[in-house]
Amino acid sequence: MPKKIRIKDIARLAGVSAGTVDRVLHNRGNVSTKARQAVEAVLEKVDYKPNIHVSALSLKRTYKIVITTPVVSPGEYWESIHHGFRYAKEAYSNLKLTIEVLTYNQYDIFSCREMFRQIAEMEMDALIIGPTFHNETYTLCEKMDERNIPYIFVDSNNDGTHPLAFFSSDHYMCGTLMAKLITSLIPVDSKIGILHAVRVGNQSANSTILRKRGFMDYISKQEAAYQVLRIPFSVEEPKNNESYLSRFFSVHHDIPGVVVMNSRGNYVANYLHSNQIHDVKMVCLDLTTPNVEALKKGRIDFLIGQEPEYQGFRAMKTMLEHLIFNKPVKRENYVQLDILTRENIGFYKRFNNIML
Repeated sequence: MPKKIRIKDIARLAGVSAGTVDRVLHNRGNVSTKARQAVEAVLEKVDYKPNIHVSALSLKRTYKIVITTPVVSPGEYWESIHHGFRYAKEAYSNLKLTIEVLTYNQYDIFSCREMFRQIAEMEMDALIIGPTFHNETYTLCEKMDERNIPYIFVDSNNDGTHPLAFFSSDHYMCGTLMAKLITSLIPVDSKIGILHAVRVGNQSANSTILRKRGFMDYISKQEAAYQVLRIPFSVEEPKNNESYLSRFFSVHHDIPGVVVMNSRGNYVANYLHSNQIHDVKMVCLDLTTPNVEALKKGRIDFLIGQEPEYQGFRAMKTMLEHLIFNKPVKRENYVQLDILTRENIGFYKRFNNIML
């Protein structure tokens, strides 16, 4: 019996990647004329027979995927993840897809709880979740497990659940990295302020808990006696933030370093600038438009990126290929952590249009 030709065999013979062969086979575009011709020549030579049943099924059936994440705002972290979802959907434009996006307030546990309750009863083929609160996510995933509906996480994992896969940075390592960076910038035995988001329901996000754990574990292992102080911050009631920051910096006017473990670093950086509070080093998270502006202006010293577009793209692509082609899936997928400064942010081309 002749050996069945595989996609990776075709890729090797054509001198292209397996992904390029896959795109040619399923007419997904984004392939150069030269590469397409090379693949088609090999296909003709080996008399390749695609899986007609799977191809026909993928083109005729409509797949419904529900996406639930925190609310999406222009220029912010979650918008970047949704850009990734859209890019993957466009790559599979030949498929009949129904995408339903349902967002919740990540600073309000009751908003999350109600949205997840509704989603648990919906009809769907698959679910992509941007989790914030552990218990609410766990309850939703139990319902999905009972109904045999596959789900994938973006931004973080949720202990005790059984996702098909997750795409996330290593939040513990992120906190460790932030601690190492800030302690390299400030004197030993000094104070460090950490922005603490005030949430309705008074429960921290999964990712924030892990970052703080990584941060504090690193600090506790240092010989120096750093004092870590909490700075309250409210997204729901922004009118209070000016007084929160004023109260904190009036008491701790000599603090040399601040760490922001969510995407709101720009707010603190701009407050310090407006109030002429100088010599405060800042390590912040996420390449949002406001954060990049503050970095370019020298108001943030280090900015850590978590590849949100890549997370969204890979999550959607993985789910589609699992549903349609039953491809094997790698469960744990950690993205790289990028350390950006004023000096190297210009090499990230998508931010070059942000003016000083």
